[in-house]
Amino acid sequence: MSHPPHLSPTVRPATTADVDGARQLMLDTFYRDFGYGYVPAWHRDVVDIENTYLNDPRHLLLVAVHDGEVVATTGVRSAGPAHPPHPRWLAERYPSGTTAQLVRVYVRPEHRRHGLARTLVRRACDFAAATPGYDSIYLHTNVEVEGAEAFWRSMAKEIFDARTTGEHGPGVGTVHFEIPMP
Repeated sequence: MSHPPHLSPTVRPATTADVDGARQLMLDTFYRDFGYGYVPAWHRDVVDIENTYLNDPRHLLLVAVHDGEVVATTGVRSAGPAHPPHPRWLAERYPSGTTAQLVRVYVRPEHRRHGLARTLVRRACDFAAATPGYDSIYLHTNVEVEGAEAFWRSMAKEIFDARTTGEHGPGVGTVHFEIPMP
């Protein structure tokens, strides 16, 4: 018996039709992978995906869609890290407006380890490079999530390991990274 070839998900900018699926993937990630669920102070963009990503020309939400389901996301926002909880020097190094912050780089578990996150991040970086006014690409991640630290170290340069500061509380090992502008 032959099996049909594996079809790769379609990677593209999100549309209004993708909003509910993208939001569900993000919320699933907060609860399943992060273990702390939705935190209003950290996740406002998830409630208002359209205004945050679709209606701002300097922002972008990329999705990977497979069989009509959003299976991966990556966002770009023109915002640097906030102080607090992050150190003042970090917020000053990556100011809002000139910093393209990568956010919401999430892949459904059954679609991981196939290069989707890497593809989405590269496209997000290309968007940042093509968007006037961005000087740097910044992100932070919770390295307690399986595979996150190795993934980001393969693509980015560590700027600050905040694990010892506990800036996000117990169980959240935050490391800050920069990706060279393409």
